[in-house]
Amino acid sequence: MMKYYLILLSVLLISSVNAQEFVQVQDGQFIRNGKTYHYLGTNFWYGMNLGSNNKERLLRELDRLNQLGIKNLRIMAASEGDIDAPWRMQPSLQKEPGEYDEDLLMGLDFLLNEMKKRNMLAVVCLNNFWPWSGGFSQYVSWANNNEDIPFPPPADGGDWRSYQEYSAKFYKNEKAQEWFQNFIKILVSRRNSINGMMYKNDPTIMAWQLANEPEGVDNPHLYREWIFETAQFIKQLDSNHLVSIGSEGNTPSAKNGTNFFKDHNNPSIDYCTFHLWVQNWGWYDPEDARETYSKAILKASQYIIDHLKVAERLNKPIVLEEFGISRDDNNYESRSNISYRNDYYQFIFQSLLNYSQNIRQMSGVNFWAWAGEGRPREPKAIWKEGDDFIGDPPHEYQGWYSVYDTDISTLQILQDFTGKFNSLDTSLPDSSTNKLSK
Repeated sequence: MMKYYLILLSVLLISSVNAQEFVQVQDGQFIRNGKTYHYLGTNFWYGMNLGSNNKERLLRELDRLNQLGIKNLRIMAASEGDIDAPWRMQPSLQKEPGEYDEDLLMGLDFLLNEMKKRNMLAVVCLNNFWPWSGGFSQYVSWANNNEDIPFPPPADGGDWRSYQEYSAKFYKNEKAQEWFQNFIKILVSRRNSINGMMYKNDPTIMAWQLANEPEGVDNPHLYREWIFETAQFIKQLDSNHLVSIGSEGNTPSAKNGTNFFKDHNNPSIDYCTFHLWVQNWGWYDPEDARETYSKAILKASQYIIDHLKVAERLNKPIVLEEFGISRDDNNYESRSNISYRNDYYQFIFQSLLNYSQNIRQMSGVNFWAWAGEGRPREPKAIWKEGDDFIGDPPHEYQGWYSVYDTDISTLQILQDFTGKFNSLDTSLPDSSTNKLSK
C-alpha cells in the first residue's frame, strides 16, 4: 500500500510543480519564477551525512542559515571507498562499485526535503577530483584491483603532483566511467523516500555538478571530452536541471590543464564556476598579513575580472562558488580573531555585488565553508570518524577556513550581504518569461 501511496503522491507533486520553479538560464543570467536570480550561499558539503546520522543538528544548521538569508547550498552527494581509507568523509555512500548505503541516500532525501521547506536550493556535486570523499582516485583504484592510491599530504611522503596525475587517469578508464555513469543514473532517477518526488523533477535542486575541481593535468583534451560527454549524459536523463562543471577556473598553475573558456564552451554546460584561494596559492600569508593582504586583494580582483570577462564572452552566468581565508595569524582556535577574514569577505561580497548590479552574467557566490555548531576534536586536528563535520574537509587541518555559529561579526556581514544580493532580483516582462528555456 505504501508503494502505491508514494507513486500517487509523486504524481500529485509533479503536477503541482511549475516549470518556472526550476532555475533556468536566459540571456546570460539565472531566472527563477519569472525573476532574475542572484545569491550569496555557502558550501555545506557534509549535509547528506548529517541528514543520515545527525538530523537534529542538520535542522539547527538549516535554520541558522535560513535566518541569515543563506538559501543556496553546495552539497556533496557522493562519497566512495571503505571505512579504512584515510582522510575520507565516513561513512561513505558507495563502499564498493554499485554498493550504496541506503541510510545515506535517505539522509540526502531528508536534506533536500528540509531545504524545500525553507525555499533553499542545492547545487549537487556528483564526484571529486580530490581524495577527501574518495572521488576519481577511488574509481581508478577500484578499476585496477584496489591498487594503492598515491595520497597527497597529510599522508607521510604525500605528493600533490603524483596524486593529481593518478586522479586524472579517471578520464580514460572505461570501467571507472561506467561505474560513475551508473551512479548518476541512480541518483538522477531516485525517488525521495520522504516526499515521493523524483530528483529529476525536484526544483529544490538548482544544478547537477560534475565534480569538485576537476583538472586536465596531462591531458586537457581528454578532460574536456569527459566534461562534455558527461554533461550531455546528464541532460539526456534530466531536462529540468542545470549542469555545471565545478571548475576551479584558470588557476595559477598552468599544469592543472584547465582552460576556462574552452571548458565552458559547450551547450550542455549551463553556467560558469570558478574558485579563488589567495592563501592556498601563496598570494596571502596570514602570518605576514600586513605585507601580503593588500597585494592578495589586487591579485584576487584581477582574477575575478579575468573570469568574468570569459563569462561575458560566453554569455553564461558565473558563480564564485569557493573562497576563504584562515583566521588571523593562521590560528585554528574557534575563538581566535577574524579581522582579516571579515575584511576579505566584505571585499569579495561588495566586489561581486557591484559587478552583479552592472553585468548580468555575475550571478552568485558561495563562501567556504559553513561549520555552524560543529567544532574540531582539537584545533588543527585531522578529521577522523566520529568527529564533528565542519567546513574543512577531512584531509585538511580542522578549523582552517570554517565559519562557526559564534563568529558573530562574520554572521552580521553574511546577513547584510544576503539581503543586498536578494534585492537584485527583478521581475521579467511577460514576453521574456514565456521564452524561458531549461
